[in-house]
Amino acid sequence: MPVFYGTEIASALMLGTAQYPSPADLAEAFRRSGAGIATVSLRREAAGGDGSGFWDIIRRLGVRVLPNTAGCYSAAEAVTTAQMAREMFDTDWIKLEVIGHADTLQPDPFGLVEAAAILSADGFRVFPYTTEDGILAARLLEAGCEVLMPWGAPIGTGRGLNNIYGLRTLRAQFPDVPMVIDAGLGLPSQAAQAIEMGFDAVLLNTAVARAGDPPAMAEAFARAVEAGRMARAADPMEPRDMAAPSTPQIGLAMLA
Repeated sequence: MPVFYGTEIASALMLGTAQYPSPADLAEAFRRSGAGIATVSLRREAAGGDGSGFWDIIRRLGVRVLPNTAGCYSAAEAVTTAQMAREMFDTDWIKLEVIGHADTLQPDPFGLVEAAAILSADGFRVFPYTTEDGILAARLLEAGCEVLMPWGAPIGTGRGLNNIYGLRTLRAQFPDVPMVIDAGLGLPSQAAQAIEMGFDAVLLNTAVARAGDPPAMAEAFARAVEAGRMARAADPMEPRDMAAPSTPQIGLAMLA
């Protein structure tokens, strides 16, 4: 099971808490998935008046809460949001998002590193939403991050793992750093692929919350993540360029 900042998490599946058709669907999705972490947005929590009803639902899930700075477009805004989230949710864990492009929701690398350094110095355990860029990853680690959360694809697109080469390279470049594929997953098979590649966990929201049956889709992702974990542990074969027969050549009939 994944370990983040010295804390072991019960599942390699992490779920967001936005966009569900109903609170009942949200609760049932978490129950059937066994997800170990719930990400919550301070903006989402505060959107409905005092937010107490939503926060009560989250508490009853019985999972670790990871607040995020979703919707922040500058380091200053992200830092302020993180500080407010620490007070509201009583945790020093924060999923750091500093968005650089409104259409793709791609992280702003400069603001991300700046905010990560400030928050790490302030005692936060930072989970940065980043890209597969290895140089950016190194800067985030230097800033104090001990976990990386590279995107699979832009948030909410469901396109899966857009840059397989880049993600494999990032995983190989920092083999001992816990990594979570965050955003862009649309199918359970894509989650299994991420775990097979050596990533420690996956985080998703839209693929479950906007499915026709969110609890069933959450369970499907949970099974896929477990399949990926078992496959990774079983040491899968490497791809080959040439065919190799599975049936031995010895003993074949010889025709005159």
